[in-house]
Amino acid sequence: MIIDSHAHLDDKRFDSDRKQVIENIIQSNIDRVINVGSDLTSSIASVEMSQQYDFIYAACGIHPHEASSYSDEVEAELEKLLKMGKVVAIGEIGFDFYYNRSPKEIQEEVFIKQIHIANKYKKPIIIHDREAHRLTLDTLIKNKKNDIQGVFHSYSGSSEMIKEVIDLDFYLSFNGIVTFKNAKKAQEAVKNTPMDRLLIETDSPYLTPNPHRGKRNDSTNVIHVAKAIAEIKEKQVEEIFEVTWNNACKLFKL
Repeated sequence: MIIDSHAHLDDKRFDSDRKQVIENIIQSNIDRVINVGSDLTSSIASVEMSQQYDFIYAACGIHPHEASSYSDEVEAELEKLLKMGKVVAIGEIGFDFYYNRSPKEIQEEVFIKQIHIANKYKKPIIIHDREAHRLTLDTLIKNKKNDIQGVFHSYSGSSEMIKEVIDLDFYLSFNGIVTFKNAKKAQEAVKNTPMDRLLIETDSPYLTPNPHRGKRNDSTNVIHVAKAIAEIKEKQVEEIFEVTWNNACKLFKL
C-alpha cells in the first residue's frame, strides 16, 4: 500500500488536465493521497476532492503565506470544514521566514490560533516550517495539547532537531528533495529518522524528484521518493511503502 501524505492536486497547474492526472495516480497504484489546503479556497477544494474520490483525503488550514487573510469569518469556515468526513488534519500551518509574505507577528498569531483549533477538534497538525525551526518548536511546545500529534512536512531541520520533533510526538515527512545530489542535509535527516516516525510525500506540483526534476510533480512520483529513502536507509522499497503507510494511517486515523 502506498500513500502520498502531502499533495496539492487542487493547484491551478492541474486545471487543464486534473482528471487525467488523478486517473494516472489511480493506475499507478497510489492507494491514498492527503490533499492539503493552504487557504480557505484550497481547503474547500480539498474537501470537495475527498468527497469525489475515495482515495483522496483532505487537510484544511491557512498557510503562513496567507496568514494576513485570516479573520474570524475564515476561522468559522475552517471549523465547519473540520467537522466534515475525510478531513484528517489541520494544515498546512506554521512559519515561513524565507519569503515573509505575511508579517512575522501575524504568522505567529495565526499559527497559534490554528493550533488551538487542532486541540479543540483533536486533529493532527501538518507543519510548514521554513527558516523558523526554533520558533516552530517552541510555539508547539507552548500551545499544543499533549495528545495532539502532527508532522513536519518537507522536513528541513537538522538531524539534531529530530529528537525534539519526536519528543513532541510528531512525524517527519520527506519528498523529492532527498533525490537531489546536493541535498546532503535532507539525506542525513532521513538516515537519522526512526522508521516509526517516517512519512513520504510529493508536495506536488512542487519539488519534483529525479529523474523528472524540472517537470510538474504529481503523486505518482512518491515512488521515486520511497526508492531514494530505501537506498539511504539500506532497506527494501517495499518496506518503506509498508512503514510509511502504517505511520500515515496511525497519524491521520485512516
